[in-house]
Amino acid sequence: MQLDVIRTQFGKDATNGMLFIDGLFECYTLEDQYQAVKVMHETCIPEGTYDVQFRKTGGFHAKYTERYKNAHYGMLHIQNVPNFTYILIHTGNTDEHTSGCLIVGESQQDLDISADGFIGSSAVAYKKMYAKVANQLLQGKKVSIKYNTINNLLENKPVDNKAKDHLILAESVYDKLQEINGNVIKTNAMIKGRLIN
Repeated sequence: MQLDVIRTQFGKDATNGMLFIDGLFECYTLEDQYQAVKVMHETCIPEGTYDVQFRKTGGFHAKYTERYKNAHYGMLHIQNVPNFTYILIHTGNTDEHTSGCLIVGESQQDLDISADGFIGSSAVAYKKMYAKVANQLLQGKKVSIKYNTINNLLENKPVDNKAKDHLILAESVYDKLQEINGNVIKTNAMIKGRLIN
């Protein structure tokens, strides 16, 4: 299973993003802000691809075992992040609830509105996402997570203004509307008994 975190907005105190599972949108994400030099508890992890495994010790594991009972098998632990330890995927609402970890949610606030960011319905998003990932890990299947930015995804891709199956140019739409408008004028004239050539 491949998880992809696409970071979409970088704020003063937080980073917004989206989580995809095997190419399909799953939920929104919130992390600490980007900083070139790590500041403890205040920096998102470096871009890259990491393995995800269960972590069955620590305070989060005990808390989530109590909270989610038999639906919890261990924290989703992002492995071998350079200069970071115990990076988890968990619930929360603002960047104050993370120290480099990934918070997931069903809704997200623009970082221009709130410097700390805000992600809503975090428990709902977490339970839904966790079940999918845990299922793979319980079967002994590999799960990895890749962190990237939206800008990197757009780089090196040719951009042109040619119409394609999924893209219609404004000029084409305008021409078609003009043709339809002309047909409407002719039809109205014919209804009123006039002929327009």
